[in-house]
Amino acid sequence: MTERVPSYIAGRVRESAAAEAHPIPDPATGQPIAELPYSTTQEIDEAVAAARAAFPGWADTPVPDRAQVLFRFKALLEDAFEELAALVTQENGKTLDEARGEVRRGIEVVDFACGAPTLLMGSAIDQIANGIDERLIRFPVGVVAGITPFNFPNMVPLWMIPTALACGNTFVLKPSQQTPLSAVRLAELLGRAGLPEGVFNVVHGAEEAVTRLLEHPQVDAVSFVGSARVARIVYTTGAANGKRVQALGGAKNHLLVMDDADLEATVPALVASAFGNAGQRCLAGSVAVGVGRIGDVLVEELASQASALKVGPGAEPGTDMGPVIRAERKQAIARQVGGAADVGATLVADGRDAGDSDGFFLGPSILDHVTPDMEVWRTELFGPVLSVVRARDVDEAIATANRSSYGNMASIFTTSGKNAREFRRRIQAGMLGVNIGVAAPMAFLPFTGWKDSFLGDLHATGTDSIRFYTKQKVVTQRWF
Repeated sequence: MTERVPSYIAGRVRESAAAEAHPIPDPATGQPIAELPYSTTQEIDEAVAAARAAFPGWADTPVPDRAQVLFRFKALLEDAFEELAALVTQENGKTLDEARGEVRRGIEVVDFACGAPTLLMGSAIDQIANGIDERLIRFPVGVVAGITPFNFPNMVPLWMIPTALACGNTFVLKPSQQTPLSAVRLAELLGRAGLPEGVFNVVHGAEEAVTRLLEHPQVDAVSFVGSARVARIVYTTGAANGKRVQALGGAKNHLLVMDDADLEATVPALVASAFGNAGQRCLAGSVAVGVGRIGDVLVEELASQASALKVGPGAEPGTDMGPVIRAERKQAIARQVGGAADVGATLVADGRDAGDSDGFFLGPSILDHVTPDMEVWRTELFGPVLSVVRARDVDEAIATANRSSYGNMASIFTTSGKNAREFRRRIQAGMLGVNIGVAAPMAFLPFTGWKDSFLGDLHATGTDSIRFYTKQKVVTQRWF
């Protein structure tokens, strides 16, 4: 029988009372690896109640003691490193090397959160007025809900959990219904690390579960990562219900390739950016802008290197690109590629036919002569598709990128410091790269999307996350 994925409530693995269960297929084979019952409203309420009951005790736990739990959690993650990577590959489909990279980046956030005694320090000023001193002190927000996507089932929850817990909050995680296995394993490891019962909980579901958490009166803050459409719903609904919200949305990341770029180094970086993780990441380079005379040779080299990528099951050695997450996503991406060709884009690499496997495979697709009026340029495809746009100079290239409603990441490939400086100052995106294909910040810096790529005030990870997961008191005092 296929395993039913449990929830994790009040420190215990729990079978759901829901009668219906949804199949969880291995994207590489299409065969079910588990069944997921969606948590009932009562189960979600019980998870929130457990978090609320655990909050006073965890908030009063000395900060160094909270950090010690995270140190033990980090050690357990290191011990289970290969197991966690294999689990990501099984439920998401990405290659083992990509999964290992994901787990490592998640552990780096735990490293960051272990510094809680330093990160949570307030500030003080003596004699701000005659006989008066002031202090700023940080306190936890309360019960935090985390809503996470399928594409990084280990790393994105770890963007949220360690920092929220280090700050003294309790947590209810609703992972993607497409990749729920990693979340339950993280809960088990937190329990083994000595986290008190109820401090961390996992529930499952889709839209109804998200709505319940957004509207729940005992949830104080919500962290979300997903599409731009859902991010806006999460932000507006959560804010309307009085919650602190950070909502990370979609992307259409532009990679500007100047005609002075080092192509030998640039093309592999573009191919890795566009087709790594099968294009299913919010930092994927989805638009290459060929500037000046470089367009034709750039496209030729991109097509050559993309065609050499080995597409197959992520667990197989030598695989460069795994499947997309579901059959319906494969079909939707293939339709968008065909639609772009129908309206004038030149299909120079066609990945729609990736073999007869029952898995959800697409090869790399490259569309040349894409223009900003095409849907393929406007829409986040979230798959292995690279659009190529032409521009006369750096001014036109920057203007083209800035027309996008998204502003997550952008990169420039150049040997000119002047071009790089113009790009850095004028591009409308939060995470920038210079000769970098995936400009992902390290854990101690914020994940700074702009425009439709982020809704809220304080970003995920880094010192922004400390501020998001804490409330501040300023104490003004005078003694007679």
